[in-house]
Amino acid sequence: MALDFTALDFETANGFIGSACSVGLIKVRSGRIVETEQWLLRPPAGFDHFDPRNVSIHHITEDMVTDAPRVGEKLGDLLEFVGSDVLVAHNSAFDSGVIRAASEASELAVPEIAHLCTVKLARKAYDLPSYSLPFVAEEAGHPIENHHQALADAEACAWAMIDIAQRSDAPSVLHAADYYNVGLGLTASWKPGEEFSRATRDAQGWMANGHPMPASDSFGSWPQEGENPEPNMDADRTHPLFGQVIVFTGNLSVPRPKAKQWAANYGAQTASRVTRATTALVVGDGFVPQDLANGRLTNKAKQVLKLRDKGQRVEIISEGEFMQLVEGFGMAVQG
Repeated sequence: MALDFTALDFETANGFIGSACSVGLIKVRSGRIVETEQWLLRPPAGFDHFDPRNVSIHHITEDMVTDAPRVGEKLGDLLEFVGSDVLVAHNSAFDSGVIRAASEASELAVPEIAHLCTVKLARKAYDLPSYSLPFVAEEAGHPIENHHQALADAEACAWAMIDIAQRSDAPSVLHAADYYNVGLGLTASWKPGEEFSRATRDAQGWMANGHPMPASDSFGSWPQEGENPEPNMDADRTHPLFGQVIVFTGNLSVPRPKAKQWAANYGAQTASRVTRATTALVVGDGFVPQDLANGRLTNKAKQVLKLRDKGQRVEIISEGEFMQLVEGFGMAVQG
C-alpha cells in the first residue's frame, strides 16, 4: 500500500459551513505531492454574504469572487480530484462538512465522504502547546507562510500527514490511523429530496428571519465569563472536545457565554480560570507559534505554559480551530 491521499482546505464566506469561497487541493502519491489545485468560489446563491470576521481571516472579499464559479459548479471537479482517496484535512469534519452543506444549498447530490483528521493524528504523534495548523506545520518541518490561504493550508496539512506517517513507518494513511488509534470519519451522503443537515436548516432559518449570515451578536469589548453550563454527557464521545476541561481567554468573535455553551454541548466542562484540572485553553485574538517567542500571550496562556513546563498536558486551541470543532461535526454518519 502506498501513502496516497488528497489533502484539502476550505475558506468560508460566513457562519454557514457551506459558504465556500476558496478551496485548495493537494494530491499525494507514494508520500510525494504530485498535483495541486486552488479555486476561488462563489458561495451558493442566497448563502453568499461575506461576513467581516471571515474576511479579516482569509482576506477574500465578495468582489474577488464576482467572476468565479459557484461552488456547485465546481463540485464535480472537486469530487473527481479526490476520487477514491481518503480526504485528509486539519479538522477534517469541518472541511468534509463544507462539501456536504454546499451540496445541500446547491441542490446537488454528494456521496459519503471518508476523511482523516490531522488534528487528531497530531495530538497522538506530537507533543505541542497547540495543535492548530501553524504549530503542526512547524513540527512537520514545513512552516506555513500564508496561513488561511487555502492552498497553503492544504499543503501544510499534506506535509503533516506525510510526516506523521513516516514517524510511525506507516505505508498508508489507513495504517497511520490504525497506529495512532484514530478512526476514519464519515460524512453522510445526501441527495435532493432528503432532509437537510442541521447546519443548512439553521442557515435557512436565519435567512427566513431576515438576518444576514451569520446572525450578529452585540457584546462589549471586555469578555464576560458568564456561567459554566453542565456538559452534555450524551454527546459524541469521539468528539475532540468531549471530556475536556476548557478555559477561554482573549476576545472571541462571539460572546464567551455562547462559546461555553457550544463547548458544553459537545461534552466539555468549561471553567473560568486555569487550574491543575485544565486540559485545554481556547485563545481569542489569533494565536500563532511566534506568540510563544514574543510573549504576546494573555495571563491565562502564560499560566498554561507554566503548567506544561511542570509536566501537565494542557493544549492551547486557537479560536479558528475551536470554531471549526463546534461548526463541523453535524453531518457524520451515525452508527
